[in-house]
Amino acid sequence: SYKYSGGKIMVDKAIYEQVHQWMEAHKENMIHDIQRIVKIPSISKPEEEIRPFGAACRQVIDEMLQIGREHGFYTENYEYYVGSIGEKEKKWDDMIGFWNHLDVVPVGEGWDFDPFGAELKGDLLIGRGSQDNKGPAIGMLYVMECIRDLKLPVGHQLCLFVGSDEERKMADLEYYTKNHPTPALSMIADCGFPVCYGEKGIVEGKTVSLGTMSESVLEFYGGSAGNIIPDKAVLAVKNDSITEKQLEELKGLKQPSTEESLIRVEKKEDQIVVTAKGSGGHSAFPEGSTNAIQVLCKAVLSAKILGENDRKILEAVCEGTSDNYGEAFGIQYEDIESGRLTCVGTMLRLKENHAELTFNIRYSITAKGCEITEKLINYWNGKGFKWTTDRDSAPSFFDPSHPAVGALTETYNELTDRSLKPYTMGGGTYARKLPRAFGFGIGNMPEAKKEESSCLRPGHGNAHGADEVLDCERLSKALEIYVMGLLALKDVKLLAEK
Repeated sequence: SYKYSGGKIMVDKAIYEQVHQWMEAHKENMIHDIQRIVKIPSISKPEEEIRPFGAACRQVIDEMLQIGREHGFYTENYEYYVGSIGEKEKKWDDMIGFWNHLDVVPVGEGWDFDPFGAELKGDLLIGRGSQDNKGPAIGMLYVMECIRDLKLPVGHQLCLFVGSDEERKMADLEYYTKNHPTPALSMIADCGFPVCYGEKGIVEGKTVSLGTMSESVLEFYGGSAGNIIPDKAVLAVKNDSITEKQLEELKGLKQPSTEESLIRVEKKEDQIVVTAKGSGGHSAFPEGSTNAIQVLCKAVLSAKILGENDRKILEAVCEGTSDNYGEAFGIQYEDIESGRLTCVGTMLRLKENHAELTFNIRYSITAKGCEITEKLINYWNGKGFKWTTDRDSAPSFFDPSHPAVGALTETYNELTDRSLKPYTMGGGTYARKLPRAFGFGIGNMPEAKKEESSCLRPGHGNAHGADEVLDCERLSKALEIYVMGLLALKDVKLLAEK
């Protein structure tokens, strides 16, 4: 458990003011650099001819390294899996590495702004990847430049690493760690302050119906990526398979009191299309989101418009998305270190008339992935489905008694007048693919006064959601804390066990 014995951190207020002034002077340039890479639609696509993750991911690595050179750093391109920005001569045994990713999740539905327009509304920069994780990536470059310009004594070499497949399977880091050295200590700016020393395990898999849906079902789909809670789901059936009375029942499921109906029913030439709306978000943090697949299945089942076999498949999908904690499958779990297991049905597809439902499961640090998958196999067998596990990424854990954890945590608390402790989370970052790695910031800053409510609809603005937004003012404040935290590590032995 976390025990810091290094004493109270004494922040040098004179240096802190210098850092603040530097960040303020460079804020406009930083925002411009962030816009440059947010405008690139860098969704990882390993199936594209241009390797390893498609043309856009190559483009964003090139642009990021170009920005690094413009700021006077030496850059290296590791076959477009990873890029680095730092010094030419690497001191791996005395290096603190910063790790950020430049790939983004698919856009999804419901945007009011251009997902890749990088539009600025006051201090809010709107665009896919602005918050997760392009803004922090550029921010870490400015941290290094600030330290260099002010000649601050951090005591260790610093280097920024950027990857291009984090949101998919982290094949970028798997390649890099097999072929290249890693820093003595790695910090990932892809979480909240203070220090995240542990991450839940991740099971990804899918269940496929053994039986097929009838020919009257033309489409049955929802979701856009394995780690996004689906904000849209669709069922399309042949026009002649539904009576006028059933059609009216479906239309009656609309909710005119809401801003936008959860269910929309359209009668087209040869088909009836039922569209369900939900509210998206990151599958690791399902609280406050609404799964559109669940909304769709409940509505269609209540209207009783399908035949018996089709209903059985829908009932199984409906039950499988009925909660976000695995209770339906008997895999619910909770521990003191990392909290509740989460389990979200994220993508639904109809393949050769077989229903296929993908799940993203974040299991507690003390749980076992093999036991979870065994229960899933048994559960879905009983429903006439077959479960297949695609990936089981074990939990990550960094010793919270390491002096770096205490020094960074106490620096954050001193500068924000808080008393937070290091924590664990359900999100998966590069920390699970690197030795001697943990998360530190950029989120969890004190709220700034914002006009956010006036330019974003409720439920918009989150990472992985519609109208993803980066608060540039809060980012700038977070970077000041980052610089001061690195100064607190000046005399810390990076490779010390405790």
